[in-house]
Amino acid sequence: MSDTAITTATAQILMMLRHPQTRPVVRSFFDPATFTASHVVHDPATKQAAVIDSVLDYDPASGRTNYASAQQIVDYVRAQGLHVVWQLETHAHADHLSAAPWLQEQLGGQLGIGADIVRVQEVFGKIFNAGSEFARDGSQFNHLFNDGEGFKLGNLDCMALHVPGHTPADMAFIIGDAAFIGDTLFMPDYGTARADFPGGDARMLYRSIRRLLTLPPQTRLFLCHDYKAPGRDTFAWETTVGAEREHNVHVHDGVNEEDFVAMRTTRDATLGLPNLIMPSVQVNIRGGHMPEPEDNGVSYIKIPVNRL
Repeated sequence: MSDTAITTATAQILMMLRHPQTRPVVRSFFDPATFTASHVVHDPATKQAAVIDSVLDYDPASGRTNYASAQQIVDYVRAQGLHVVWQLETHAHADHLSAAPWLQEQLGGQLGIGADIVRVQEVFGKIFNAGSEFARDGSQFNHLFNDGEGFKLGNLDCMALHVPGHTPADMAFIIGDAAFIGDTLFMPDYGTARADFPGGDARMLYRSIRRLLTLPPQTRLFLCHDYKAPGRDTFAWETTVGAEREHNVHVHDGVNEEDFVAMRTTRDATLGLPNLIMPSVQVNIRGGHMPEPEDNGVSYIKIPVNRL
């Protein structure tokens, strides 16, 4: 991602947001087991919709999955008479499994993710010794978004914005006046995402965040996670650019890159791995599909010993 590409894509977004247009409707679904917020966004004029960062329920003790969380999305979409055209992933999540393939069966829509998913597939394909049968070309997804790529959701102008740092492939989706930013930022009182996973980079994360914060102050930001900051009793997953610039405890206006990198690196060194990282990454780099069944018809999740 060159500086020229950053400038061009950001300028396009700013121009897009200056033009009045219909405000998208957003309905969020929070999964307290994984602290994940999934979002359904739609154009009220055409009823075209996108599902962003869906959750497949998974019990690590038994290895069993179910679709209770995803069913809530299905029920909402059908009740509202929406037509799903996109199943979007902001990145290959390490804390929950994606329900996108099942939701495609129920509701339709193309599965999209950032084009740099191929870098994540390459890294984790080696970590999990996935073998040559695991394609590392992004072909498990219907569409790979490039930085600054425009698309439509009904009458709404949309753009994909590459915001690496948490992982190399993180993508924010700007849809009307709303931005779905994955794991770059949390609520202002909680801060920012970790950058210590393979391929992560705290310096790159800072630059991606500052890029997002060039959006107009009133831009609505929809987050992928919330963990309740100390002193706050309720979960929250919607904020604004202005609130983040003024109040984010890690990266408010005035925090420079060197200080942020030092803080983030120190903090990340104290963090344990997410509980579901082993199944999540193996499934999510496959577009939400389980590893291929073995000769007994059963899929298996690998756990590399002393590797991560």
